[in-house]
Amino acid sequence: MKIIVLAGGLSTERDVSFVTGSMVSRALRCKGHQVMLLDVFMGIGRAGDNLEEIFKNGAKADLPTAGVPDQAPDLAQIKAQREDQSDCFFGPNVIGLCQMADIVFLALHGENGEDGRIQAAFDLFGIRYTGSNYLSSAIAMNKKLAKRLFALNGIPTPSGISMKKTEQIPDFSQTGLTLPCIVKPCRGGSSVGISIVHTPEQFEAALTGAFQWEDEVIIESYIQGREFSVAVVNSKAFPVIEIAPLEGFYDYVNKYKPGSTIETCPADLPAETAAKMQDYAVVAAKVLELDTYSRIDFMLSEDNQIFCLEANTLPGMTPTSLMPQEAKAVGISFEDLCEQLIQLSLSRLS
Repeated sequence: MKIIVLAGGLSTERDVSFVTGSMVSRALRCKGHQVMLLDVFMGIGRAGDNLEEIFKNGAKADLPTAGVPDQAPDLAQIKAQREDQSDCFFGPNVIGLCQMADIVFLALHGENGEDGRIQAAFDLFGIRYTGSNYLSSAIAMNKKLAKRLFALNGIPTPSGISMKKTEQIPDFSQTGLTLPCIVKPCRGGSSVGISIVHTPEQFEAALTGAFQWEDEVIIESYIQGREFSVAVVNSKAFPVIEIAPLEGFYDYVNKYKPGSTIETCPADLPAETAAKMQDYAVVAAKVLELDTYSRIDFMLSEDNQIFCLEANTLPGMTPTSLMPQEAKAVGISFEDLCEQLIQLSLSRLS
């Protein structure tokens, strides 16, 4: 098949996306596919170029990747580097090349990639893509909406509130919540802009940090305990994986810096607890209508209560990513996992 692996974009997870895209491209080439890794924002070439020639040449090499830096990218600087300086999110020849492909593997993370907007555009252009549809992607990306659906369907989730930038309350005593708490962007990913607040004095700074990324934030109870994740593929849960950072919490650095986090799969949990977490993951994916693949994150409190944190509609596929490790635990290689995600997505779209 001809496959475009779409990466980059303009989210805080742009660098993560390139690593995912590079690994997926190599895996799919090993499966015999003709693959081109493409930056959705920068595009390639200029209008009027021979797209067949671009695809043929682009399938011979990946975009350069240098791993994931310790900090999120400067998006203003990225925008300034685009040659045509167009206001269009899709770079030169991106739509045309994607229309040529049998399917587009979405290696995007965060804004635009996971929030349903690219999926909606591709539906209109008649472009087939991996993962869930535009509506389920949009709902899952919005933590406020996702948490409401979790609660309505019996999936335990930390209590909390949302707050808009234009209506922010810097005085913690007026929120009706208790400390410690978590402050995080409503639609962000990779823990960018997240803070653990222990004192009222820290609260205003946490709001400022989160609001620099988005205009709405989530403030929820902090769950002291162990962190886990469960991938759901074709409505079936993979083994539970435990995530234990050596220092601090599972933030941007600990997610992508090799050796900074201990990941154990299958997690060391009582069988009943692991099964319950897997059941919640499957229900969460169903409630959000994530019908091909996703990853659901959890906390297990010190008194062994399970709390669902959020859903990831396009889980990372980097060397430290969780879903490939879960797949490996049940004997699925990285190459076979990528192929399986392609075939599942094609089945959904047929």
